[in-house]
Amino acid sequence: MLQQDLDKTSPLVSIITLNYNQLDTTCQFLLSTKNLTYKNYEILVCDMNSDENPFYKLSSLQVPNTRILLNKDNLGFAGGNNWGMRHAKGEYMFIVNNDTEVTPNLIESLLQPFFLDRNIGVTCPKIKYYFNPTIIQYAGFNRMNMFTGRTTSIGDKEKDLGQYNQSRPTFGAHGCAMMVSKDVILKTGMFPELFFLYYEEWDWSTRILKAGFKIYYQADAEILHKESMSVGKNSPLKTYYLTRNRILYIRRNSNKFQLITFYLFYYLLAIPKALAMFILKKEGIHLKMFVKGIIWNWKNSSYSKV
Repeated sequence: MLQQDLDKTSPLVSIITLNYNQLDTTCQFLLSTKNLTYKNYEILVCDMNSDENPFYKLSSLQVPNTRILLNKDNLGFAGGNNWGMRHAKGEYMFIVNNDTEVTPNLIESLLQPFFLDRNIGVTCPKIKYYFNPTIIQYAGFNRMNMFTGRTTSIGDKEKDLGQYNQSRPTFGAHGCAMMVSKDVILKTGMFPELFFLYYEEWDWSTRILKAGFKIYYQADAEILHKESMSVGKNSPLKTYYLTRNRILYIRRNSNKFQLITFYLFYYLLAIPKALAMFILKKEGIHLKMFVKGIIWNWKNSSYSKV
């Protein structure tokens, strides 16, 4: 289907973003959506029990087609976005971080591949750093290494010289900005809420690919992400979930050979290296959370498969 056909159909798109104690950042995101050239959308701001009720400040922005949903609990990235999708009315769900700002033609650019290839189930834009918009953060993902539980983002930290202007299928969707068709949700479910934070988009991406859908990097679509280009602050909570979910993802998605190899790598190399780093840097709380993430997997051995 060509662009003129897309213009005629203009399916409803549900833009879903989470807010948790980042009200000013969420306001900036909402204001950026006023520049969208695509008009058939709704915005769902899903608040995860923030300290300050965001309703009045967000409402005062008068951003069209916006609903503010207040949850009494913090459901995490996975649960929060799933909750938002259950409230959404669109044929397509655009899951997007609140610390981004959209570009005007983002929505129609992300929609177009769905009409050109029925096997496409997810589209992701080129993600650039907001504070240095000539630098790329994401232009697709490389394949997950099932022996180490690591992957890399194509183009990360590279200057955008047009080297990733070719749209193509990719191995994983980026949770920062991903458009998902309702057909994918009906056939594969949503984010695995067990993960809470980190690796949830990889677990879902793996399930989506196994179901026969393509995940597509759409080079014509761009979004700006306010994440720092440096390593930045690393919270103990992040250490815990990255550790816990790295192991959990491999347990749920690997074959026996991959799993054995991963355990050998992780226990003989990754764990000693991490322990030495936390001890040398005197980061006792991170050390504690790292060990806690490992122990969680020992205690929850039943959560192995999807």
